[in-house]
Amino acid sequence: MAQTSKEIIYVGTYSQNNSEGIYVLEFDRENLTTTTVQTIHDKESPTFLALHPNKKFLYAAYREGKDAKDEAGTVIAYSIAPDTGKLTKINEVSSVGASPCHISVDPTGNVVFLSHYKGGNLSTFKILENGGVSEAASFIQHTGRSVHANQTTAHMHAMIPSKDGQWVYASDLGIDQILKYKVNKTNGTVDENPVIFQTSPGAGPRHFVFHPSLPYAYSLEELSNTVSVYSLDETNGDLSPIGRINMLNDKLHSDYNAGADIHFSKDAQWLYASNRGQDNLVVYKVDQNTGLLETQGHVPSGGKHPRNFKVDEKGDFVFVANMETDNLAIFNIDSTTGMLKATGKNIEIPRPVFIEQLFIE
Repeated sequence: MAQTSKEIIYVGTYSQNNSEGIYVLEFDRENLTTTTVQTIHDKESPTFLALHPNKKFLYAAYREGKDAKDEAGTVIAYSIAPDTGKLTKINEVSSVGASPCHISVDPTGNVVFLSHYKGGNLSTFKILENGGVSEAASFIQHTGRSVHANQTTAHMHAMIPSKDGQWVYASDLGIDQILKYKVNKTNGTVDENPVIFQTSPGAGPRHFVFHPSLPYAYSLEELSNTVSVYSLDETNGDLSPIGRINMLNDKLHSDYNAGADIHFSKDAQWLYASNRGQDNLVVYKVDQNTGLLETQGHVPSGGKHPRNFKVDEKGDFVFVANMETDNLAIFNIDSTTGMLKATGKNIEIPRPVFIEQLFIE
């Protein structure tokens, strides 16, 4: 078996506190230290990143548009140097919508999906042969509102493709809906007549994840600080709600709480979700028969305002982006209990929002 010669960590940030944009770091697994390989600041606030499935390209959602008057953001495609992980810009296009907050790539490597929080809309882009992106192939505006003070208008938050890439699931926090769009991989578009799954009023669906091997899906609900469990009809991609569980530690009081991110452990025995306010990660045990969740405990995030976090693809660590304390905290995973233990090691990065990992063989 080939030894991993390098491990690269990509970090997306807000352009505050002297952040230099996208950080390309080489990670030393033995010592839990990093070396900065490169920083890139093509536009303001490259907050969310997505790797192409072939690991040769990376896509960044920048909050800044083409100029200061442009309310839309920018999508920039980068090629990845196969020996160092360094990034080289291929091209850039307008995101079309305002305030892009999430970017993803379909598993067949043909389409980029972009969500816009402020604009309450989504756009899609065809991936070109050189790894670059087309101008927007689809642009869809959501409308509506719901019962929470933060739900006076649509707020798109994430687009997560199905495992086969046939569908993409759009979580709209503002209208309490998960919308299933049919993907056209040839054109890089989505059909404009989605199947709509209504969530609980005031839930605020933010991020979404599929169980890697079982027919279940999980929606992190930012406003109600809950995780909803859905059974997945693998013939047509439809969702049916089967359970809902609290995220918060009832032994802690905090005036503000907002669920942020959700990911499985490598073996999918455990599900983790982060919360801003209590500043912790909740650990759930996944029932491998029913898909339902059981709370195992809460782990302090090692900083303030934990947003995205990354479960190490080798199953050893969890990296947590604590935005307000400018650090990535590193935790060990107990494979028996699923619980996380602080290593005491931190990677200092200004205003970190997103973490991705690349292994170079």
